[in-house]
Amino acid sequence: MIKQLLSKLPRKSSKSSANRDHGGNHAANSNASIGSRGSNGKFANSNSSSVAVNNSAPDASQNLGNKIHQGVNSKLNGDLGFSQYEGLPGFKDVPSSEKQNLFIRKLNLCCVVFDFTEPMKNLKEKEIKRQTLQDLVEYVTSVSGKFTETAVQEVMKMVSANLFRTFTPQPRENKVVDGVDLEEDEPSMDSAWPHLQIVYELFLRFVSSTETDAKLAKRYIDQSFILKLLDLFDSEDPREREYLKTILHRIYGKFMVHRPFIRKAINSIFYQFIFETEKYNGIAELLEILGSIINGFALPLKEEHKMFLVRAMIPLHKPRCLAMYHQPLSYCIAQFVEKDCKLADTVIRGLLKYWPIANSSKEVMFLNELEEVLEATQPPEFQRCMVPLFQQLARCLNSSHFQVAERALFLWNNDPIENLIRQNRKVILPIILPALEKNVGSHWNQAVRSLTLNVRKIFEDLDHELFNECLLKFHEDEKKEVEIRASREATWRRLEEIAATAAASDATAAAPCKALICSAAG
Repeated sequence: MIKQLLSKLPRKSSKSSANRDHGGNHAANSNASIGSRGSNGKFANSNSSSVAVNNSAPDASQNLGNKIHQGVNSKLNGDLGFSQYEGLPGFKDVPSSEKQNLFIRKLNLCCVVFDFTEPMKNLKEKEIKRQTLQDLVEYVTSVSGKFTETAVQEVMKMVSANLFRTFTPQPRENKVVDGVDLEEDEPSMDSAWPHLQIVYELFLRFVSSTETDAKLAKRYIDQSFILKLLDLFDSEDPREREYLKTILHRIYGKFMVHRPFIRKAINSIFYQFIFETEKYNGIAELLEILGSIINGFALPLKEEHKMFLVRAMIPLHKPRCLAMYHQPLSYCIAQFVEKDCKLADTVIRGLLKYWPIANSSKEVMFLNELEEVLEATQPPEFQRCMVPLFQQLARCLNSSHFQVAERALFLWNNDPIENLIRQNRKVILPIILPALEKNVGSHWNQAVRSLTLNVRKIFEDLDHELFNECLLKFHEDEKKEVEIRASREATWRRLEEIAATAAASDATAAAPCKALICSAAG
């Protein structure tokens, strides 16, 4: 009886173990075949619809997940094997209860980053990952039901692994002179863009999705994440910066708790750019975001926003590469003045402070922006700054660069500005008339002379008596200037004659002394 009992136990245990092993392998093969079938309906160029780690080996899958959780962001090379890359079923091929798990498995696989510096390396694996990312984008777009905390965490982990990287700085010296980019070559494009683009698209749709709970997601889209995202704005690839602009704007809109921090972080980037490096690729994109943000500021404007204008926005006119971002900067400045017309005086004086001296193309940009600001300026603010403003405009009128002079004269074609000038002509005409008269008499460009005569006629028709009064004073000042110049030249001639006489006297007096010295030496 005892022998019978002993003989039964080990044999049954052995068979049960073998059956379990066999069943596990069979299940793995079934998963592989399901993945292969799912691909035919979605991607014509591949044998699988998406990718993940082969789950027939639970330990291997768990190990890979642990590595990714620890922040795997290493580039795979040819020495590593890819035996674990096998097809997974598409989301349409699994029950709804399994879609969330499948979503996380796909995210885990996409945490692996490939090296695109060698285009022909790991082509199969790169294509597998690309298709997996496409599958994830479709799932995020069509999902119904809130994302769980695990799903949010895995999405952020995958996005961080793929996007956050160190840029190799390109030499940018001597690329910009007088605000003009000397290099007309195509901008630098990231070789990993086939994957990066889909990751950005996935993240954009995830942030924009109504199924993403802001209270839950803000634990992972935190200040540290935002700072790393802002660092990416220095990318050389304009396509990447365009995605970043849209994503950061969505984050700003969805996560209200982060709004002050985002503004402060952008402010810090501007400070570093203005006062330290003058090198940053994403200034234009950040200003485009700010243009929308400023448009939404509540009235009255907070003191914080006014200080941002004074300390960051206006000093952005200083760098030589202003042409690269002037359009969105000008829009932001105009938004501030439209929000609070009392800021017009501050803005105009700021422009005068940073007005270029020997950079004609930059002067034209300043004049364009000045016209936009003056259109929104009210008479009280205009009167506070009109004297230094028109002193600068008078210098522009006499510029030897015809585009600067021409652009300054075009201000009189703007009706709101002309009305402000008419109302304050008694102050403005005495400042501007000497420049007009000099242009009429001596400017080399015919178009500038014609425009000057038109402006001169406007003043003459507007107030003939004031015009004649100012003209008379101009001629008197000119006459005095001629007399002063003649007197100065006469003084210099007398000084030269005295110097010549003194030199001759010294030479005559020195001759006997020289002879005496020579005889003594002999």
